[in-house]
Amino acid sequence: MSFFTGFKKTFGWEIRTAKPQYDLDPLIYSKLKPLRLPLILLQLLMMIGTLGYVYLENYTIMQGIFQAAYTLTNTGFGALNESNFKNETIIFTVFLMIAGFSGLIFAVGIVIDVFTNGNLRELLRERRMLFKIARLRKHFVLFYHNEYTAQVARQFRENHIPFVVVDPSDNIDEIAKENGYPYFVKEEPYKEVAFLKSHLSSAKGAISLSKNISDNITLIASVRLYEKELERAPFLIISNAETLNEKIRLKKLGADKVVATPSLMAKRVSAMAIRPDMENILDEFLYKKDSPIAMEDIFIKDGAWIIGKSLRDLDLRETLKISVIGVTEENGFFTQLPKGDKVINKNSKLLIVGSEKGLIRAKRVLNLINQPKEI
Repeated sequence: MSFFTGFKKTFGWEIRTAKPQYDLDPLIYSKLKPLRLPLILLQLLMMIGTLGYVYLENYTIMQGIFQAAYTLTNTGFGALNESNFKNETIIFTVFLMIAGFSGLIFAVGIVIDVFTNGNLRELLRERRMLFKIARLRKHFVLFYHNEYTAQVARQFRENHIPFVVVDPSDNIDEIAKENGYPYFVKEEPYKEVAFLKSHLSSAKGAISLSKNISDNITLIASVRLYEKELERAPFLIISNAETLNEKIRLKKLGADKVVATPSLMAKRVSAMAIRPDMENILDEFLYKKDSPIAMEDIFIKDGAWIIGKSLRDLDLRETLKISVIGVTEENGFFTQLPKGDKVINKNSKLLIVGSEKGLIRAKRVLNLINQPKEI
């Protein structure tokens, strides 16, 4: 560890790198190994040619290199003393010309074989993609491509949320181009290699939207194990389920949020039937990318100045232009639409709505240790 790196770690400064966690260089180098033979052969012929002309024609080293180079490449004669060559030199030159021509054909064949018959081009494209993914922070990793993933990706793009799609399909390049996935990885989602390539360690969460519950179960378990290996804060894991029973199982296994598609559709249809005029509220204010209203969770850390104060005393609607519509206690108990006498406790989570500007200010102010004079 360098002195500067140790200095930064001592003071708790975050050290960020754009280097991928999965290194493809050894694999790429192994694909390029066949190119070593023609390069070695070329160097050997150049050495033989240079020393031969120095010995036979008393050339200087530089003259020998020049003569050997254009003899091996068959680019022509006349620059030096070819017209006065001795018979031994002529035979030697013919040998170099034949060796150079044969070596050129041999080298071209190897180059064509390396770049056309192997997967070197795919590896180079994947390497460029991994370097792009390594620059992401607080992104989401979407596992398994399907129509759900495509819809989520579209919403993420509209709201400028970075994401990586992981799917084992052979035509993932075409899928990504068709659905507008800026970052993607072709790998089995539950493998650690997929976690490394998608830079999951720096991600905010993982989203598994497979229609097969077994895939979702395997992925949730794998992500939680990987989380323990990293010794980092828990990932936000979101998954989908087809039945209420599956939803319960996935939440028990470690999913933070599970969307049951039939249940969600039923709730939306019933809301449309009961209150038709309210049908577009979510579309207009929560899902719309340029909506003036946003919603977000704010975790209240131990020691924050608002701990022990009531919502009425804080008067957040007047000071920060936000409203608290839910409070989740440390034990998981959720209070919907809390009253003014609701007291904020440590390690609780506030569900707030307001403008983007108000949310940004709230995240900055509410977890301060000392109460600011002006909010």
